[in-house]
Amino acid sequence: MPGADDVVLRAEGLHKRYGELEVLRGVSLEVRRGEVKVIIGPSGSGKSTMLRCLALLEPVDEGDVYLEERRLAWRARRGRDVRERKRELAAHRSEMGMVFQGFNLFQNMNALENVMIGLTEVRRLGKREARTQAQEFLARVGLKARASAYPEELSGGQQQRVAIARALVMRPKVMLFDEPTSALDAELVRGVLDVMAGLAAEGMTMLVVSHELGFARDVADAVVMMDAGAIVEEAPPAEFFTSPKQERTRRFLAVVE
Repeated sequence: MPGADDVVLRAEGLHKRYGELEVLRGVSLEVRRGEVKVIIGPSGSGKSTMLRCLALLEPVDEGDVYLEERRLAWRARRGRDVRERKRELAAHRSEMGMVFQGFNLFQNMNALENVMIGLTEVRRLGKREARTQAQEFLARVGLKARASAYPEELSGGQQQRVAIARALVMRPKVMLFDEPTSALDAELVRGVLDVMAGLAAEGMTMLVVSHELGFARDVADAVVMMDAGAIVEEAPPAEFFTSPKQERTRRFLAVVE
């Protein structure tokens, strides 16, 4: 288990509003090195919005995000805090791997090129080195033989594994997964979950929004329940699923299980 002081990603008091709608209401969360934390909850509870805020894809209205104790999105200038520039935000994002519900692959690029692009465009690696690393990570997700295939030639599960390889090849400090199996047919889910379980076994730090309760039971170090933009409960899987403390958690589990 990760050490108590080895926090990789931390959120403090996150608030996010869209007009009159308050989507996040003071969310605080931390993920330690090597920890797998799974977030569950009903639709509209703010899970995906929280993940996007952590990945700096959405600005928060209040609160802070820290990566290895570095405050993100803000910098000091002439005695006051100002928002970081796009280039600075992009540098932080490259340290966090993000896998979305949709696969977000470039349709005009094959699997290998989709995995290479972050290395050549962000890391500025030469194409030969980028190709070598991309091939390594495609093999890691079981797609070495499909490197030349275009997204339209791949199943949904294979496309999602390409997306995982694309995030992993950047060697992120933490992987963020936003419902990675929700767009897949039932028979394709297992391949993606197996890749994720393998990453967890290797010690990858992971924050996963998912409705896959079996994955949460078997792989997670902690499970988090969200509802109405707030964290309701957090506990190890054995405790969370057998003796949840909060009535809202009990009601949710009674429905989904």
